[in-house]
Amino acid sequence: MANYDVIVIGAGPGGYVCAIRCAQLGLKTAVVEGRDTLGGTCLNVGCIPSKALLHASHMLHEAEHNFETMGLKGAKPKVDWKQMQAYKDDTIGQNTKGIEFLFKKNKIDWLKGWGSIPAAGQVKVGDEVHTAKNIIIASGSEPSALPGVEVDEKVVVTSTGALSLGKVPKSMVVIGAGVIGLELGSVYKRLGADVTVVEFLDVVTPGMDGEVQKTFQRMLKKQGINFVMGAAVQKTEASKTKAKVTYTLRKDDSEHQIEADVVLVATGRKPFTDGLGLDALGVELSPRGQIKVGQDWQTNVPGIYAIGDCIDGPMLAHKAEDEGMAAAEQVAGKHGHVNYGVIPGVIYTHPEVANVGATEEELKEQGRAYKVGKFSFMGNGRAKANFAGDGFVKLLADAETDRILGCHIIGPAAGDLIHEICVGMEFGASAEDIALTCHAHPTYSEAVREAALACGDGPIHS
Repeated sequence: MANYDVIVIGAGPGGYVCAIRCAQLGLKTAVVEGRDTLGGTCLNVGCIPSKALLHASHMLHEAEHNFETMGLKGAKPKVDWKQMQAYKDDTIGQNTKGIEFLFKKNKIDWLKGWGSIPAAGQVKVGDEVHTAKNIIIASGSEPSALPGVEVDEKVVVTSTGALSLGKVPKSMVVIGAGVIGLELGSVYKRLGADVTVVEFLDVVTPGMDGEVQKTFQRMLKKQGINFVMGAAVQKTEASKTKAKVTYTLRKDDSEHQIEADVVLVATGRKPFTDGLGLDALGVELSPRGQIKVGQDWQTNVPGIYAIGDCIDGPMLAHKAEDEGMAAAEQVAGKHGHVNYGVIPGVIYTHPEVANVGATEEELKEQGRAYKVGKFSFMGNGRAKANFAGDGFVKLLADAETDRILGCHIIGPAAGDLIHEICVGMEFGASAEDIALTCHAHPTYSEAVREAALACGDGPIHS
């Protein structure tokens, strides 16, 4: 008899959610995790701590720029970096302890240590080998390396080091204008650093709607973040207190240098599968190092599954969670499902940026006839009252059927507003369905309704 029905390797959002769902379905479950705390990268050195610092730094921004206008007068707050770090760490602790509680509640065993798979049905942790009918790999991802750039997590850092710097730097260079770079760049800009983003491409946040990209970069520039676009970083040279970044501009191959107290390398992430023994097992990998899986998230080796950042698709915690629940259903003999066409993406800057479904560029490439409904937050009463009138909601719908094809929001609470459209898309809703649904006043959500109205006869407040 096997020790367990399921052993999950990795306790990040995909792994711990998968384990809880397995336990709910009556499967004897264990999770292998080598960190001292549960939650993986997301809870420990990713999503949660970065959101804590984004929130704290936004509150500082509000105090410095908007409090006086609202009649809130007094001395402007000073940054106590040590206390801000303590607040961040407490936030992490509350979340990781919450997962420990859920493991106990669901009778899930935590096998502490780093796991490997010596054979199908076996997981080795330390010197002990555990057996399982099914193994689910949820090992996550790690920052991608950049040739010529040596990370020391002190002066040249990844997102992990950027979350725990010894002090707020006077200057920072961010390599990469993706989600992580722009979020953390925003944090340190608000805290007083001079921030310059160096990006290889000519646009920020690659893959997003083109209009959103341009608007977003313009807003960040207005906030004081500098951009060097179309720049290929060649190398970094670090001393104890400074780092020099050498890059060439793609348009003319001219070489330039920029110096900063801290360099943040935010050039993406790659699957983390080191030490699992996948080669010896014969588990198929893609050229990019992702574990290949079928529609049931099972690898080519029967009984071994994989989910989350270590397989194909966007490296998002909620995508991993959905796959975790679906894989658990498959292992339990049920039917798991993930709608990959309705996975939202969010950037937690201020304003927030959110998207789901197709972009205009993708629809044009497909040759699909579509219509655009757009509404500015300047026409939203709640947004104007809250100094949040910048940005817009853009809804894309099929020109003939009116069925929603995508939505792109840049503005207040975009990360929450997008889910109305996600639910609508799951049910095959039309723009008219959103337009005919009563939205409370005054709320930001009215901007979503107005964008839906714009797909028909036109918005009311524009």
